[in-house]
Amino acid sequence: MIQLKTNNFNHMKIYIVLKLILLNLIFCSCSQKEEQLNTFDVVVYGGTSAGVIAACQAVKMGKTAVIIEPGKHLGGLTSGGLGATDIGNKAAIGGLSRVFYQRINQHYNPGSPKEETMWTFEPHVAEKIFNDLLEEAQIKVFFNERLNLKNGVNKIDQKIQTITMESGLIFKGKMFIDATYEGDLMATAGVSFAVGRESNKTYKETLNGVQTAQALYHQFKKPVDPYIVSGKPESGLLPGILEDGGPGIEGDGDHRIQAYCFRMCLTNVPENQIPFSKPEKYDPLRYELLLRYINTGEFDVLKLSKMMPLGKTDTNNKGAFATDNIGMNYDYPNGDYKTREAIIQEHENYQKGLMWFLANDPRLPQYVREEVNKWGLPKDEFTDNENWPHQLYIREARRMISDYVMTEHDCLGTIATDVPAGLAAYTMDSHNVQRYIDESGNVRNEGDVEVGGFSPYPIAFKSLVPKQEECTNLLVPVCLSSTHIAFGSIRMEPVFMVLAQSTTTAAVLAINEEKDIQQISYAKLRTQLLKDAQVLEWKPEPIIEKEN
Repeated sequence: MIQLKTNNFNHMKIYIVLKLILLNLIFCSCSQKEEQLNTFDVVVYGGTSAGVIAACQAVKMGKTAVIIEPGKHLGGLTSGGLGATDIGNKAAIGGLSRVFYQRINQHYNPGSPKEETMWTFEPHVAEKIFNDLLEEAQIKVFFNERLNLKNGVNKIDQKIQTITMESGLIFKGKMFIDATYEGDLMATAGVSFAVGRESNKTYKETLNGVQTAQALYHQFKKPVDPYIVSGKPESGLLPGILEDGGPGIEGDGDHRIQAYCFRMCLTNVPENQIPFSKPEKYDPLRYELLLRYINTGEFDVLKLSKMMPLGKTDTNNKGAFATDNIGMNYDYPNGDYKTREAIIQEHENYQKGLMWFLANDPRLPQYVREEVNKWGLPKDEFTDNENWPHQLYIREARRMISDYVMTEHDCLGTIATDVPAGLAAYTMDSHNVQRYIDESGNVRNEGDVEVGGFSPYPIAFKSLVPKQEECTNLLVPVCLSSTHIAFGSIRMEPVFMVLAQSTTTAAVLAINEEKDIQQISYAKLRTQLLKDAQVLEWKPEPIIEKEN
């Protein structure tokens, strides 16, 4: 009997130990699931300049934040070649956006007053500053993680619960920021959006839709034949000329979007120079139009190369045929990753081929080749991408449709929101969207619009949040609610950073008050934005009359 009791006691001990082991396994499993879930107050999708500022603002206000970046670099276009900051009146830029340009100045001019800014810089310097900002705020970044575009958003009612990456990683948040150029999180969450150009009739605009009358700049100044064999339509059209019903009816909307390009960083410093290389898929016929145009006496391809520090440039599109790959991006905004990768590669082949052609084709005038060969790619930029920019200039993709749509009327100041989240300060600027044959049988570009002359104007907070019936915890500072032509003015990197800070401030207020993003107090938001040195109204400097 005593032995039996001992066995029962031993069995009990084993039972207790096994139960503890089981409970520990369950606890560890729950902990691992919670760790795998990656829970944060604010989840930022997209490590663009806007994404970095959004995360920094969340931490600044006492919240946890994470950045999920589909690629392997931070800063988007700001660190991807656009070193000549596009903005009208720089006094319209405040908050953390201005801090970024102050840090640029400190990098190049250490010891100068901290409030001084600098608006031109090398790509790797911009990326370093973005990395520094995140390191100081101790913000974690998940690189090479792409949203599952099919079912990557788990939403209950109108509230996002989690988002899932293609890798299976899951992120849970109270508020979400879509800081991508494409608007993938917004679209996957079921938020309404537009792609292409609205008709002028839609919002009673004048500069939207087809704009042949405005197509004065970046245009063929002299007649150029569009056919493979000059004068023979039966030979077919040269590459790059579309045959899809263009140009269309003046003012009508269409599917077309302004052209993309890479903002090349070039250098004229021989010790830091890499010659232009011939891409694998090089087709000289692709540049026949340019050859014919140059042979008319027009050569302006590189005339928009702005000098950056240390002998480098930010080279943008200039002229009738240049770095803009006109009409080759229509499928990008709504394309899957495979479609987009093919479009990006095609743009890279086109632009690398363009530079090879200009530097080497013996049919070109000698002065053209000599001018181009003064330049090359810098050895110390984009070192993990064969010295080529890692970011295609996505000038426009999806645009949210919210309760407030920014239009040309906002840009011109004929209407103004009473709930500003920041200011825009650039010309209404659209690059060309198509290349077609005109009535005279010559090649012609269409879509370029450059209308300015107005003061900085407010961007409505309501244009940064979806309709309440669609989503209540998402903010969209990049692909905001705007028409094509208004977006052409708003779409500047420092403005995206301004809007990112403002949207994240609103997100934190919504978290604190446990409200939908559409229900927060604008008065409280405004108070915080002004406290953080955001510029919400434009006050022109008084005109001081000089004495005679």
